[in-house]
Amino acid sequence: MAHAKEVLIVDDEVGIRELLSEILQDEGYRVALAENAGDARAYRQRQQPALVLLDIWMPDTDGVTLLREWAANGQLTMPVVMMSGHGTIDTAVEATRIGAFDFLEKPIALQKLLATVGRALKRGEPQVKPLLMLATLGRAPVVAELKQRLERVANLKSPLLMVAEPGSGAELCARFVHQPNPLPGKLNAPWIEPENLSVLAEAPLDLLNQAREGTLILSEVADLNRTEQKGLLLIAAKLDKYNTRLICATARALPELVAQGAFDAKLYGIIGGVTVNVPNLRQHREDVPDLANLFLLRAVEAKEVQPRHFSTAALNAMRNYDWPGNLSQLENVVRTLALTATADEIGVNEVAQALPAYAAPAAATAPSALPLDLPLREARDAFERVYFEHHIAREGGNMSRVADSVGLERTHLYRKLKQLGIKLARRADD
Repeated sequence: MAHAKEVLIVDDEVGIRELLSEILQDEGYRVALAENAGDARAYRQRQQPALVLLDIWMPDTDGVTLLREWAANGQLTMPVVMMSGHGTIDTAVEATRIGAFDFLEKPIALQKLLATVGRALKRGEPQVKPLLMLATLGRAPVVAELKQRLERVANLKSPLLMVAEPGSGAELCARFVHQPNPLPGKLNAPWIEPENLSVLAEAPLDLLNQAREGTLILSEVADLNRTEQKGLLLIAAKLDKYNTRLICATARALPELVAQGAFDAKLYGIIGGVTVNVPNLRQHREDVPDLANLFLLRAVEAKEVQPRHFSTAALNAMRNYDWPGNLSQLENVVRTLALTATADEIGVNEVAQALPAYAAPAAATAPSALPLDLPLREARDAFERVYFEHHIAREGGNMSRVADSVGLERTHLYRKLKQLGIKLARRADD
């Protein structure tokens, strides 16, 4: 059978490269070979393979270091399967946290190889725009400190509370802390992130069953009502029995809510024992140019837009903006600019036209601020994107209030936001 997928095999042992190549070519895959990290790095600069089989131990640069490099510069946009004949669990855990899809132990059984390759390619297909990872969040001192704190708490079993503004990257931090199963042949540990937290009141133990041996993440726990808080207390009491890690997120000050009697003091004592503050984008605005270029690169590699680039002045303008919607807003602005730009270079004037729409939404109703030169459907989508992002930022990401302010039922609101490609930081009332 014929596959349009190209697999890059990176291994310093010629016998393994040739054997894996023959097996995959017999299955109809196209294969590219690299005998070291340098060759693999050069290949990735030229093009993006559909999948990489990457050896961990190589003489020039080890596979984990190369994986981390790809993640940091935005090139980890394809599934990567690590390979090793003498890898450790710690190494496998580190690789999966960076973004590796799976881990294969040498000697690799034929059926195991083909099954893993098939799953990895299938997983890669729907990822038109791969998720941002902690490694790509930035290089500012506050981000480096965040990474160090997360590394210190990653292996703890106790609940973790993350305090973060909507859209600032709480899920990236939770994904980093999440313990995927690193053992070959084992399923990945569950990652359960319910969209509607009313299940805490209705069937809290169902959540624990789903998250058994994995991670349960709950967004904006400050919005939980009393009954939902009781359900979360029940879950917290049974975490050890289900071997589950609980991660909660909030943008609000829980101690103030406890003082006001709106949040259970015992529950806060349990979930707030280990707390990590996630910096908002204003606190590491020096990373905005790199993040903007990363979002644009991914749109180009996903073939959503023609190759484009930002001018230096445009990047400076974005760096100096406050970004009340944080990473989510930055990604949506970059995507809008990439789709509507009339030239290969996106200039400061185009950025200036986009940013005031967020800083002063009322001005967006002026004819000069509307995308009048676009086809009607694209112009309508561009306006609706600005409109909904304005309301989301104004309501601090609280989707109940957003639904009320725009006059839509929440189910219809979520459908519309998904249609427009607007990403959200999930909250308890979502």
